[in-house]
Amino acid sequence: MWKLKLVGLLVVVTFDAISHLRVGHTIVAAAPIGEQHLQKPSSHKANIDSTKQHQPGTCISAINMNDENKFPFLDEIRSKFAHQPTFLQSVEEMALALDPLFNDPEKGEFYKKAFVLMAEPERVIAFRVPWMDDRGEMRFNRGWRVEFNSALGPYKGGLRFHPTVNEGVLKFLGFEQIFKNALTGLPLGGGKGGSDFDPKGKSDGEVRRFCESFMTELYRYLHPSTDVPAGDIGVGGREIGYLYGQYKRLTNKHGEGVLTGKSLLFGGSPFRPEATGFGLVYISKIAIEKQLGKSLNGARCAISGSGNVAQYAAKKLTEFGARVITVSDSNGCLVFDDGMTDEDWKTVIEAKQTKRARLYSIENDVSGKYVPKESPWTLEGIKYDYVFPCATQNEIDGEAASHLIENGVKGVFEGANLPTTLGGQEVIRKHGVLYIPGKASNAGGVGVSGFEMSQNAQRLQWKPDDVDKKLQDMMASIFDQMVCSSGGGTLEEGANRAGFLKVVQAMKELGSVY
Repeated sequence: MWKLKLVGLLVVVTFDAISHLRVGHTIVAAAPIGEQHLQKPSSHKANIDSTKQHQPGTCISAINMNDENKFPFLDEIRSKFAHQPTFLQSVEEMALALDPLFNDPEKGEFYKKAFVLMAEPERVIAFRVPWMDDRGEMRFNRGWRVEFNSALGPYKGGLRFHPTVNEGVLKFLGFEQIFKNALTGLPLGGGKGGSDFDPKGKSDGEVRRFCESFMTELYRYLHPSTDVPAGDIGVGGREIGYLYGQYKRLTNKHGEGVLTGKSLLFGGSPFRPEATGFGLVYISKIAIEKQLGKSLNGARCAISGSGNVAQYAAKKLTEFGARVITVSDSNGCLVFDDGMTDEDWKTVIEAKQTKRARLYSIENDVSGKYVPKESPWTLEGIKYDYVFPCATQNEIDGEAASHLIENGVKGVFEGANLPTTLGGQEVIRKHGVLYIPGKASNAGGVGVSGFEMSQNAQRLQWKPDDVDKKLQDMMASIFDQMVCSSGGGTLEEGANRAGFLKVVQAMKELGSVY
């Protein structure tokens, strides 16, 4: 194991392909993992993917569910990144959908070679983020930017601030982002970044100082034609504003599209906050009508999470006549037996966007009841027609999926990235439940980020109705791509194949794989 004890020094390292570390051009800055007081440094430990410890569900590798000789061409990746199970999960899930391509008698070996190359990020940037808390004590966290694939365009993907963030989690998110961005039809590559900093419980001043320090390191790698981050969990409008303000101070440049999700006051796009949740509902509506011959009107819908995606998915579902039965956070969930009302929605929005409060604090202000220490997927005796997991990765495992199906679920539409474990997916497929993976169903957010980049380049701001219409058209196009590429299989398989084929063709034409 390599141990770096240098502080504040950037080291450019290229590791051999057989190394158990990283391949390619990797920029590393040493710092202990997790938020630390500078006065009380902890030992530098291996960067082990902590998702399994901190997130609902279990990271189940596809190799545990299938024959151990499945996809032997992935053995080197499995060996090198055994300490990053969530990343391996996303790679193997993708491989399962691409199996027919890998077995193609003419192009199969080429597709395997391209897939292995795609699974290696083009670049990983790691750095320390020192900041000062309100008591005047110096703290520091780790920051990363995984620039995964730029075949289709500049790296595009969000920044996540959460204590479970590490390189493995960001590689999983960045790998998914490659194919999600390809499905949008926009010239966007795939990337992801973030920090193990936890904004929860921090003052505005502490968050601002952290964001300024984070951008002080990251800004040198950003450009509208190179890498354009956005928000994600823990990074909303407040954080994007602080990040962009520091970028402006450091570069003396304004109006550059180096961040998306900005305020409308300085280059943001209409419908960017709503885009992921609205797009999720737009594509689910199409799928329910075309695949099941049913309607969202009157349907009982469960949503997990209460952040940006969940909030606007709930709003659009209600507009379409559906009944939103649940929203949740990490402490428990609100249950609305007859569906969330407009007033309930406004109360949740105020709690989450303005007060940054937990759901239990508004129990007496809404028509629903609060159930502590439960998620929508573990509640007993409640029936749903469709579910929208919008919280985090691996929240629906095999047991939860079986429970949902027993309670009448007909469709699963992912608002979060990889919220369903491979075990959960296997149960869903076995029962023929309509399923759209996050790389397709939550692509509306990055799609409107792409629209924001276009508006920044034009020095214009589009009308809200125009952005909404483009979003609807984009989600309809993604659905059509899934159907056309499925080969008579599932929409999930169609989404994965359509995204992969676009990227591999671009890499071939650029001379990146041959």
